[in-house]
Amino acid sequence: MRSMLASTLILSSFLIPAVANASPSSDDASAPTQAPRVSTGVSAPVLTRPIGIELPSGLSNLFLPENKQVDLSLTVDQNGKASDVKVVKSSNPYLDGLIVNAVERSHFKPAKLDNQPIPVNMNLTVNIGQ
Repeated sequence: MRSMLASTLILSSFLIPAVANASPSSDDASAPTQAPRVSTGVSAPVLTRPIGIELPSGLSNLFLPENKQVDLSLTVDQNGKASDVKVVKSSNPYLDGLIVNAVERSHFKPAKLDNQPIPVNMNLTVNIGQ
């Protein structure tokens, strides 16, 4: 074990001057470079109008959570229609149902690949009470 430790220390002393004398890399932080753009070539779907949810009159404010979020997973087809809407993170079952119905009735600008509309799976977060 001691011989291995000694050889490691001896070898490291040879490598330190080599690193100090190495030429500067071409990845110098002071050199002006543009960050490469990372893209899969897919543009995401965009909701065309805000989702409006109509609540029954007389619904108590105590029933509605404030400043909560409902997370959904869904598929937006090549025509911009939402389908297979599922609640991932719930607020309360009644409100979740209203939100799912509203998303299913909503319209999206479809996702595109090479300027051709395509269906995509996506996640959507709906903010409540904000």
